[in-house]
Amino acid sequence: MRDENVRPARAEETRPALRGQNTRPAHAEETHPAVRAENVRPGRGDDARPAVRAEAARPVVQRASVRGQILDALRTALVVGELAPGEVYSAPALGERFGVSATPVREAMQQLALEGAVEVVPNRGFRVIERGTRELAELAEIRGLIEVPVMLRLARTVPAARWTELRPLAEATVRAASSGCRATYAESDRSFHRAVLALAGNAQLVRIADDLHRRAQWPLVGGPVSRGRADLVADAAEHTALLEALIAEDLTVVQALVREHFTGAS
Repeated sequence: MRDENVRPARAEETRPALRGQNTRPAHAEETHPAVRAENVRPGRGDDARPAVRAEAARPVVQRASVRGQILDALRTALVVGELAPGEVYSAPALGERFGVSATPVREAMQQLALEGAVEVVPNRGFRVIERGTRELAELAEIRGLIEVPVMLRLARTVPAARWTELRPLAEATVRAASSGCRATYAESDRSFHRAVLALAGNAQLVRIADDLHRRAQWPLVGGPVSRGRADLVADAAEHTALLEALIAEDLTVVQALVREHFTGAS
């Protein structure tokens, strides 16, 4: 009996495995290097990401911005007639004109080639497309087929309050037309039409109509731009009259103005 009383306790005291578990319950967490690294430096992963900082500072973003600015400048030059139809322009020469390298100019001109404004001339540059009155009339016809039915449908379904919200855009076209700057008017003109068509809730419609609209604003071959300040002012006045008719829900006037607007569009 004396040996039995002594040995049960001795067995527990002499088990190294159990003593190790009892004396080191949290030792694995305290000494594990991964755990210590997480506990001591919780934010080191964010602080030590050189790849992220390097990527944010890459000149790619800046180059894309320059390309976009050059594209806008070239579109303006097309509208005002500074890039003459039929003429060939090289990327290095245009780059020198804008104070940039030839690369963003070449990329912007390639975008204009996709839009149909210019064509590539191997080893020379880009030729501005020559457009006549027939092409302009075809563009106006297509725009009418697309936009007129949509506008008439919107006239029957959109409440007057929504049309009132577009009044600043219509007024902006009047101011732009009064300035006589074709580039300024071209942008405000497209902005007004985009806002009207956007009420239809069809993004593809807006994109296609805007592309046709931009192409209709390019000058014709054979001399200076065809539309002067008086033409721009008359066109802008149709925007204001159309919007007022939409607000008043006068569908008869709306239909007449819309058809007249596209018949005389150029």
